[in-house]
Amino acid sequence: MLKVIAVRLIRTAAVFFVVTFATFAIVYAKPAAIARNVVGISASDQAVQAEVVKLGLDRPLLEQYRHWLAGLFQGDLGQSFFTGQPVLSTLGIRFPVTLALMVLSLVLTVGLSVLIGVVSAVRGGWPDRVLQILSVVGGAVPSFIVAIGLVFAFAIALPVFPATGYVSPDVSLGRWAASVVLPVAAILVGSVASAAAQFRGAVKEVLERDFVRTLRARGMSERAVVYRHVLRNAGGPGLTVLSLLTIGLLGGVVIIEQVFALPGMGVLVAGAASKGDVPVVMGCVAVTVLLVSLVNLVTDLLTAALDPKARVS
Repeated sequence: MLKVIAVRLIRTAAVFFVVTFATFAIVYAKPAAIARNVVGISASDQAVQAEVVKLGLDRPLLEQYRHWLAGLFQGDLGQSFFTGQPVLSTLGIRFPVTLALMVLSLVLTVGLSVLIGVVSAVRGGWPDRVLQILSVVGGAVPSFIVAIGLVFAFAIALPVFPATGYVSPDVSLGRWAASVVLPVAAILVGSVASAAAQFRGAVKEVLERDFVRTLRARGMSERAVVYRHVLRNAGGPGLTVLSLLTIGLLGGVVIIEQVFALPGMGVLVAGAASKGDVPVVMGCVAVTVLLVSLVNLVTDLLTAALDPKARVS
């Protein structure tokens, strides 16, 4: 198991360095354009060149990346080109909002999709047909369309929840819960339908194996067969689905934050990219890559714990 952990950590580190360097090379490819965004379009060429030197963009790309990487390991992601605020403190304010949406969505998706997928695979019939229809519809309808529909239904027609805005749980736990109900519901519509269909397929495949028929022939109850043996064997594919779902949730949360005007990383990175605030963009990329790498690492370790064959591969 220690060897598995070591190999996964090396792969995680390699992915982080490759992705962050590639992103760094892309966003810093045109130093003059970055400097002009900061000083303004009407600025003279001399002013732009002076800003390039001031921001350190005239140095070799590898030197700039090493400097950024050293700051990252020291907890310093630089400062915003436009506000002068430390990127790390900005992320410290925005990231908890995005993380709350992701954790709530992921926990509810796991619980609902496992329940629905297992019921659909075991019972078949109309639950199975309904799930297949919902998986197609949920995957076809964009999350922002669902979000707009929920706003019209539960914030305008029936003013139960706020249409936009966010309240910190430190201020009011009840108002915080009300402010995240509609965003989380908009995310769940697509994620639960897709994940439940994947879980249904994994459970269905295990139910058709010979050892399941043997367990039933020995008189073991259906509940024991499903919960003790089938779910364990379907856990590997299920964890892979959840890993991919978590990565997909990042993109979905960015869109949902825009619709509901939530002060999360989605709004932050969209504004920074449009203005050319490269340190903020790189900070968001670093946090995203670390989060995705952590999810993949945990998924690999859990898969290895459930399936000994995965440790060898």
